[in-house]
Amino acid sequence: MRRVPAGIGGKPAPPSVYNVANALTLARLALIPLFVWAVIESGLVDSGWRMIAAGIFMLASATDFVDGWLARRHGLITTFGKIADPIADKLLTGTALVLLSSVGSLPWWVTGIILFREVGITVLRFWVIRFGIIAASHGGKIKTALQILAIFWFLWPFPSPVDAVGPWIMGAAVLATVVTGAEYVIQVIAMRRLRSRK
Repeated sequence: MRRVPAGIGGKPAPPSVYNVANALTLARLALIPLFVWAVIESGLVDSGWRMIAAGIFMLASATDFVDGWLARRHGLITTFGKIADPIADKLLTGTALVLLSSVGSLPWWVTGIILFREVGITVLRFWVIRFGIIAASHGGKIKTALQILAIFWFLWPFPSPVDAVGPWIMGAAVLATVVTGAEYVIQVIAMRRLRSRK
């Protein structure tokens, strides 16, 4: 059984900001420049560099799932992690989408919709954090998985006609992004109304 250090009054001491979950979040941020470099080198034309870019992206994305699991499993949730983790997520996916659109592989309106939702919800998340935390929904997790899969599909040099699957996955990701964004706004409104009645 894991022992938790005692804090003031016998209460468990808050976890140190220097923990493995936060380290993985920082590693995800550190991988973004490497990912950008690999995509630029590939021009989304060179197969070898595209594979490297896709590999870096998937490695960075994997840290998102691992750091969250570690933080919950071992009580490593910190204020820094609550702030840095979603920022790292949005920077990674946002950077990938902008790069794909900049080389003409993805329409800018797709990138615009996803970025508008992600930035907007992140702002709302920080705005309501003093009233409570809305946990990531099942739909939100599906949205994230679809975005990651879609971006990977655009990065990896799949042969025709397999590469044609990418736009369909991205379409599903956009739909999930919009729907879950609307659900989150509704939850925030409900939380605010409940708070105002107290």
